[in-house]
Amino acid sequence: MNRADHDLAFLLRYENIAWYEDGRVRILDRRIYPIRTEFVTCTRHEEVAQAIADMVTQSGGPYTAAAMGMALAAHECRGRPEAQQLAYLERAAHTLSHARPTTVAKMAVCTQSCLDAARAALAAGASDATDAVFTRALEDVNRKYERIERTGAYLAAQFPDGGTVMTQCFGETVIGMMLRACRAQNKQVRFLCPETRPFFQGARLTASCICDMGFDVTVITDNMPAYAMGQKKVDVFTSAADVITMDGHVVNKVGTFQIALAAQYWGVPYFVTGTPNRAHPTADTVTIEERDPLLAMDSLGVRTTMEGVKGYYPAFDVTPPKLCSGVVTDRGIFSPYDLASYFSGGAEECAP
Repeated sequence: MNRADHDLAFLLRYENIAWYEDGRVRILDRRIYPIRTEFVTCTRHEEVAQAIADMVTQSGGPYTAAAMGMALAAHECRGRPEAQQLAYLERAAHTLSHARPTTVAKMAVCTQSCLDAARAALAAGASDATDAVFTRALEDVNRKYERIERTGAYLAAQFPDGGTVMTQCFGETVIGMMLRACRAQNKQVRFLCPETRPFFQGARLTASCICDMGFDVTVITDNMPAYAMGQKKVDVFTSAADVITMDGHVVNKVGTFQIALAAQYWGVPYFVTGTPNRAHPTADTVTIEERDPLLAMDSLGVRTTMEGVKGYYPAFDVTPPKLCSGVVTDRGIFSPYDLASYFSGGAEECAP
């Protein structure tokens, strides 16, 4: 297999996201990278689900982790009668896909693919579906990278040579792919990354990837985007999305909405990357995850408020389609008001 993660940043190589081997899944702890490079080791698929819930990995990482978790689940139930293994793996697929509420629909696409591989292996007489599931997991992530490479090329085409791009949170594979495309298009581009509290994904993850791949990058705090957008002459604002509903709403890391509003004020186009999700026809079908409010009063393990102060931490917000200039996909750029066109010609639902 020609691996599509070649020449990408450390953070985007498959083994450094989540990897199954010898009855264990190893997940890079993105809560502390690059301050420290440490991995969480899971010996049960339930531990993988918990790691996803605990934000050990995030953005596109949970999809790879869930697939590797399915390989681990296959290892756990190996040697049992076929019906028992399938029942066990179906339960594991549900556990892994439901680790976080907002992305259940697309996580289920990922775990279902692994379940299909296990079913085929067992039907062919295998007593252990682990290798088949791991192989499918690796093939799926590689196909995802190949698909997102096309997305990255479409996105990079929107960046002017010598321009400035503002990002939001950590868009996972598309960050590496848009940078690879900038190289291929011989573009010099500067990046501004809001820090993305409370986990600082923009500062720690996006900025690290951009720096690792040799591009100019500057981190700003989360209350600076509107001012910085004008002062630094930002040309494009871009983010990925956890969900893009069929009616064009963008569900992404909380803070995306306010940057999109600032972009509209300054006349800066906002391009979101991802694929529309037919499981979510409208924004009100999406469950917005609310995380531990204590995290809003914490900065990398240091409490920042007085005892008695309350916190509030919605993980995502919803940006309406009128603030979005286009949805950048592997099949081109679509209007947020015409996302059904993405599926014309037989395009399938896919995980981000």
